[in-house]
Amino acid sequence: MTETLVLPGFVNAHSHTFQRALRGRAGGGDFWAWRELMLEEAERQTPELVRESYARAYRELRAAGYTAVGEFHYLGFEEARAAVEAAAEAETEIVLLLAAYARGGLPRMRQDSVADYLRQLEALREDGIKVGLAPHSVRACPEDWLRELGAYAAAEGLPLHVHADEQPREIEECLAEHGCRPIELLARTGCLGPLTTVVHATHADGTELDLLAESGSTICACPTTEADLADGFLPAARIEHRGISLCIGSDSNVRIDPLDELRELEGIARRQTGRRGVFGTERLLCFGADEGARSLRLESWPEIEIDLGHRSLAGVDPSDVFDALVSGCSADVVRRR
Repeated sequence: MTETLVLPGFVNAHSHTFQRALRGRAGGGDFWAWRELMLEEAERQTPELVRESYARAYRELRAAGYTAVGEFHYLGFEEARAAVEAAAEAETEIVLLLAAYARGGLPRMRQDSVADYLRQLEALREDGIKVGLAPHSVRACPEDWLRELGAYAAAEGLPLHVHADEQPREIEECLAEHGCRPIELLARTGCLGPLTTVVHATHADGTELDLLAESGSTICACPTTEADLADGFLPAARIEHRGISLCIGSDSNVRIDPLDELRELEGIARRQTGRRGVFGTERLLCFGADEGARSLRLESWPEIEIDLGHRSLAGVDPSDVFDALVSGCSADVVRRR
């Protein structure tokens, strides 16, 4: 029997699973041009399509070593239930990060009020579904919504995930409306803290990074998507210097491979600092598993087995297996069960 190495499963803390359908259709233009394609794809989603396509994608996640997923969901309430059913079919632990959307996007994404949003969230909780609050962004949620959602997450001890500082235009619009940058607005409205995960933070400046560090917030980096959408580079070295917690997500699912995400995190940091081993293997594996679970408030999630007989690990000294896993392997090193 092939020797294996048992590890905690990887945790995908940020996924928009329906966007997997856009693979090969994202060439040209910029993020905003891609967003129009994304909205078209979102509009055609139904509970039946979500159930079928998400089950297929979650099986891909499972095969790649992701055993838990935070589904950042803004397609509608019945589609949310369908996503949970798909995860159960694929034997993937799920936390449904129900998006709060006051303005912009599509009508199907929006709620009439914070009270309406919280009714939806609580209906899912009553069914035993693990949930988190997810104000989509400072573009989608005005200041009063952010204040209410931040207070509710704190009172209920629920995770709060929010996109911020992904694109320069987003920052410019926030400065024009609120006189501050997105993460500064999140701090002002009580949305930062140990329960909070800021997704991307690609263009966060030093002041914003200080706010994340001081509040104990987490950043979820999605390097393969951030590269695909021309978002820019995560300020990885400055994040490491401040000791900000990091986790990973597959986001648009253009590529499903947790080792790729971790390797790119370290690669960005190396190119920014001119030195190797900025994060180190142990910390990278922690970002891929434990920190993602903490971000989603998961206490347990399935383990995985690494195939030590895989060609990518052939001839590797046993003492170097973990380093070789992160630096030189793809998801096919995960043993299929």
